[in-house]
Amino acid sequence: MATFVELPIETYAGLVDPDWCPGCGDFGVLKAVKMAAGRAGVASKDLVIVSGIGCSSNLPGYVHAYGVHSLHGRAVAVASGIKLANTDLKVVITGGDGDGYGIGIGHFIHAMRRNLDLTYVVMDNQIYGLTTGQASPTTMKEMRTKSTPRGNVELPINPIALALVSGATYIARGFSGEPNHMADLIAGGIQHKGFALIDVFSPCVTYNKLNTYPWFKKRVYKLEDEAGYDPGNVRKAFEKSFEWGDRIPLGLFYKDQQPTYEDSEPAFRQGPLVHQPLSIDPRMFQSLVEELM
Repeated sequence: MATFVELPIETYAGLVDPDWCPGCGDFGVLKAVKMAAGRAGVASKDLVIVSGIGCSSNLPGYVHAYGVHSLHGRAVAVASGIKLANTDLKVVITGGDGDGYGIGIGHFIHAMRRNLDLTYVVMDNQIYGLTTGQASPTTMKEMRTKSTPRGNVELPINPIALALVSGATYIARGFSGEPNHMADLIAGGIQHKGFALIDVFSPCVTYNKLNTYPWFKKRVYKLEDEAGYDPGNVRKAFEKSFEWGDRIPLGLFYKDQQPTYEDSEPAFRQGPLVHQPLSIDPRMFQSLVEELM
């Protein structure tokens, strides 16, 4: 079994300070991501953080590591390309529920079914914060927002259940009010070989006045405190994924070890693509140009 040398959180201190609203849940996620990278023993030079668009998507700029602030809903696609180019890298995706579960949901599902070795941390504040308070894919039904003044009529996405049916092999949920617990979940996702989703309740203190820190604190509990809960039991994980109301579970819902896309693709048998020699016959290249011109 691989061993990891824990690195101090200062290893990942960025040069730019976050500009989120005071009290934003994303501060807790930023701290947890840094703590998790340290606990997983990932050096800054081996870490890439990729994001899309949204308040939460500024996170790569606040961490001393490689980072890409990509397009709206395209973070998973960009991260997939990075990972497939250099499988030695640890690639962490960070974004919000609108970016990942809205415009980016197609990439999200296909990356899970391929079991790409990626870690996706979704800051789920159940609102579109950057565009000032519209209903998002995870907004609760009947909630009044700027875009649903008479109440949201749509059912919210269930990220945990979606990940289970799509093939993710590490599925967890954290809460910004408990960054230390969240850091353990993210570290586990980074160390896991396969697609890892860590959905995080990250309250928007400016535009979501319903799903607040106090609202979550009186409802959330940890799955590891439940006697006999087994994250290897997919049926039990499904049951827990639909638990919502007076009690809402946090922690590791499901974990399984399956071959990753990288393990199965013959192109990687000789190692990462970036270390493989280019062996293209110039004549073949020229014939392709002539055929297509």
